[in-house]
Formats: sequence, C-alpha cells, structure tokens
Amino acid sequence: MLDKINTLKAEIEALTASTPAEVEALRIKYLSKKGEVALLFNDFRTVSADQKRAIGQALNELKTLATDRINALREQCESGSSTAQGLDLTRTAAPWRLGTRHPLSLVREEIIDIFRRLGFTVAEGPEIEDDWHVFSALNFAPDHPARDMQDTFFIKREPDVLLRTHTSSVQTRVMEHAQPPIRIICPGRVYRNEAISARAHCFFHQVEALYVDKNVTFSDLRQTLLYFAQEMFGPETQIRLRPSYFPFTEPSAEMDISCDLCGGKGCNFCKHTGWVEILGCGMVDPNVLEACGIDSKEYTGFALGMGIERITNLKYRVSDLRLFSENDVRFLEEFTSAH
Repeated sequence: MLDKINTLKAEIEALTASTPAEVEALRIKYLSKKGEVALLFNDFRTVSADQKRAIGQALNELKTLATDRINALREQCESGSSTAQGLDLTRTAAPWRLGTRHPLSLVREEIIDIFRRLGFTVAEGPEIEDDWHVFSALNFAPDHPARDMQDTFFIKREPDVLLRTHTSSVQTRVMEHAQPPIRIICPGRVYRNEAISARAHCFFHQVEALYVDKNVTFSDLRQTLLYFAQEMFGPETQIRLRPSYFPFTEPSAEMDISCDLCGGKGCNFCKHTGWVEILGCGMVDPNVLEACGIDSKEYTGFALGMGIERITNLKYRVSDLRLFSENDVRFLEEFTSAH
C-alpha cells in the first residue's frame, strides 16, 4: 500500500498542464469520487490494524499534495504564467474580420490632411440652413436659378429654410464671427434637387477652402492649387485654370489637372483633351466680404470648392456614383487594405 502511495505521490509531483481543460482533466483523474486517490482510500479498509495509522497519515498527505498541486496548476493557467502566457484564453477561436473605411471617408481625410499642412483648420456648420447664409451673403441675385425649387430642397418658405446646396454657408458663418486672418477648410454633405443617376445624386459631399488676409492674391490661389494637385495625384501632375463664373468670386476659374491615365496625350477618360476638371475657385468677391462684416478695402481672399465624389472617382475609377451610398459590401471590401 505504501508503495502505491509513494508511486502516486511521485506522479502527482511531476504533473504539468498548459490549459484549464488539462487541469480539469487532472482533477477528475486524481481527486474525483472515482479518482486514483479515492480508490486508495477504498483500499484502506483492507489494511491491517497495526498499519492503519501510518498508511492513513500517508493517504491524507497524498490527498493534500494532489489538491495543492492541481490548484497551483489552475492558478498558473489563469494568471498566464504557463505556456499560454500572453494569450487571451477567453477570446473566440474564430478570427475577427476587419472592417473597411468608406472610400469617401478616405479621400475626405486625405484632402483635409493636405490642407492642414498648409495651415488650414476644419470648420463645420449646419446642414439645415437659411437663405442668407446659403445665397444672399454669397452675392446670389434674388432671381438666381439656384434658388429655384428645381435645384434646392426648401423645407419652408417665408422665411426660407432649406438644405444647404454647398458648404460655402460654413464660410459665411465663420466670416461673420471671426476677423482675418481666416484660413479654413469646410467638408460636409450637401443637397440638390437632381435626378439620381450614375453621374448625379440628390446628396453628395464637398470640401471648400477659404483664405482671407491682407494682400492675398490670385498667385497665392494658384500655388495652393498646384500643391494640392501634386500631393493628391502625384508630383508630375500639372494644372490648368480656365475663366469661369461664380456669384461669390471674381475673378473665377475652373481648374483642370493633367490626365494621369494618358499622361496628357488624350484618352476616353479625359475625352481626348489630356485634361480633367476637378474644382472651381476664385478670389472672394468684395460684396461677400462686406456682407460678412469684413473690410474689402483692407482684406482680400480666395475660395475653392470640389466634390469629394469627383476626386474619389479620379483616384479609384468608380464609374457609378450610386455605389457610394448603396452599402454594397462587395464594393466596400475593395477598400480593405486602404486604412
């Protein structure tokens, strides 16, 4: 009997386990009602009277040893001091699938980051606006077509409450409450009453920039545009400015970039011109500065605006604008690596 006890004692002292499941298996093997220790206690009834005291003491010591050893192994597994150290044993065995950033969010943050390097700060404003901040303060005539119901979602009339048609309304709000120098970039969602198709949507996203200070010139605007284009589309990108018209800027221009598909030689994407239009810009009209409480004789400024969907199309060649808002997982998964 003593030989069996000593053999089992040596076996228990050498026990090891690396997981809670292995510890539980050892507990069942040695300390359960039908375990190795319990079987020895059952055999204790057959021991002669003169040996009961010594064997009984040895059995109690064996049970204590087994209990202490298994409890120690359990604590090691729970504290991570065994071979499972550094692993979260409560974590699911199935790997977590990583989500993706939406392509519009990726491009929005990239645009903001480029302008931040130029000293611009982000400004935001309400999507539900009034006529003054969306139109009147920006030099829109009372009969301007943009005020028509065909272009603007009006919530109510007299006074006019509407969904903003551009993020220029953020610029007017900032100019009303801040004095130059002003250097802001205004990203956000805008709304226009247009038929939904592969090339147009009733809501989309814009980023507009405004810089107002003393002695701001068109040359400052051009250099800012060139820096942005080369940071966004590559150092070989060239820009071209064409005269245009906007009520809130004078002079105004449309900016094209050299087509990066054909290198300016002409292809179907650029309609064989070698150029792709990406944004509108110009010097802030003095009437806009005066309407917002800024002295146009002392300060000048430039403004520019672009559609985020347009820039995203150029970077990722997305042919259908509706894909940006339909939440098709197959489309979104194409941007898994673009974090």
